[in-house]
Amino acid sequence: MDGLEIVGEIRQAETFAEGRGIRELTRLVDAYGGKNWRKRKGIANVRVLATGEIFPAEVHWYEAHGVGKVDLKVKEWL
Repeated sequence: MDGLEIVGEIRQAETFAEGRGIRELTRLVDAYGGKNWRKRKGIANVRVLATGEIFPAEVHWYEAHGVGKVDLKVKEWL
């Protein structure tokens, strides 16, 4: 998320795909290693670094045990 920063914690986090249900599973394993990948979504306050403004947004990311959150992106500004 270039130019963006998560402020505080992600709320209402839920898993909506895991394992072979993730289209990019091969890329994730090759790039980061890890097992038991999950694609997750939640609501977070996001700061736009260029202006300093903070907006709520729905964010999506991939997560695996021992790896943490990767490829975080804003899907929709609320």
